[in-house]
Amino acid sequence: MKYLSQIFDIALRELRILCHNRIYGFCMVVFPLLTMLFFTGLLDEGLPQKLPIGVVDLDNSATSRGLVRKLDVLQSTRVTAHYPSVDAARCAMQENEIYAFLYIPKGTSEKLLSGRQPKISYYYTMTSMLAGSMAMKDLKTITTLGSAAVGQAVMSAKGFTPKQIMTFLQPVRIDTHQIANPWGSYDVYLTTALVPGIMMLFMMLIAAYSLGMELKFDTGKEWLAKADGNIVVAILGKYFVHSLVFLLIVAIFQFYIYGVLHYPRIGTVWDIALLCLLQVFGSIGFGIFAFGLMPSLRMSMSISSLWAVLSLSMAGSAFPVMAMDAPLQALSWLFPLRHYFMLYQITVFNGFPLIDAWFHLVALVAFTLLPWFVVRKIKNAMLTYVYIP
Repeated sequence: MKYLSQIFDIALRELRILCHNRIYGFCMVVFPLLTMLFFTGLLDEGLPQKLPIGVVDLDNSATSRGLVRKLDVLQSTRVTAHYPSVDAARCAMQENEIYAFLYIPKGTSEKLLSGRQPKISYYYTMTSMLAGSMAMKDLKTITTLGSAAVGQAVMSAKGFTPKQIMTFLQPVRIDTHQIANPWGSYDVYLTTALVPGIMMLFMMLIAAYSLGMELKFDTGKEWLAKADGNIVVAILGKYFVHSLVFLLIVAIFQFYIYGVLHYPRIGTVWDIALLCLLQVFGSIGFGIFAFGLMPSLRMSMSISSLWAVLSLSMAGSAFPVMAMDAPLQALSWLFPLRHYFMLYQITVFNGFPLIDAWFHLVALVAFTLLPWFVVRKIKNAMLTYVYIP
């Protein structure tokens, strides 16, 4: 009962600090909620749509105009301009007015009808990899469909049946199955890693900042006195309120994406609840460990922010970890977001049992327990260190 009473007293003290310092309110509530709304709103259509592209149609025939109309109908791209030459279209692409352009040379229709195999070119920028790839896909699709349409017309004129024509044009029929994310939605697989990653960044920063402020204003002795010098009780009391606030924010995010936006999931509510707990406790544990490793407000926050930002790249959501170099693959195990993302993919997204992700579960528990190795150093810092800006 004595320890519980001390934890409660320290928690009340921490609550008063949180209410008087606006930084806590912004970093623990406002910014995470804005991040959640920003990313879910940015990718609410699933895939980028109506990317601007241009056309250089020097043939200006019924066939070329038909190709342009078909290109404009595709979902991902939109023909926004026609250019008189390749140089003009290239300049527009370099000035970021368009992401790609289709070049139809003069005499294309004539060569098609005479069977002389005309050449149609398309150019796309890879300065923006996503936009360039999607524009390239649509341009490749429309040129393939255009040549197939001409071939179909020629074979039909020669008396081939529709079945023979399709066998010739598409000898192998592809049956595509996109597992777990059949819409190919960027929102489903990017938001579920980016938003938790940014939330974990705030958790790490606030965990280190809270201890750093005790050192800066020389209130660490008072904080320890409320726990009778027991640093474990002092830390439990201090971060009790932090954990509750962050758990509430994470729960709001999970309810928003699954209850409001209806993101796909196969895992149970208990899988999501466990993931939320490990996300919050693992992040706070790393922030405390960073301060214990280097008891300095500036350095501990720098370590936390660096580790959290790097974890966005090392999680494997944007670039697969298995495609990275071997040293980077080994390094990825040191980032909490990597284990969070794997747990999410295995248990929540795909619905596999928790035992299949046991290593990632143990890793997040280990991040939660990291402060145990530095509690004595934190206590020593509060009692003896002098704050240096």
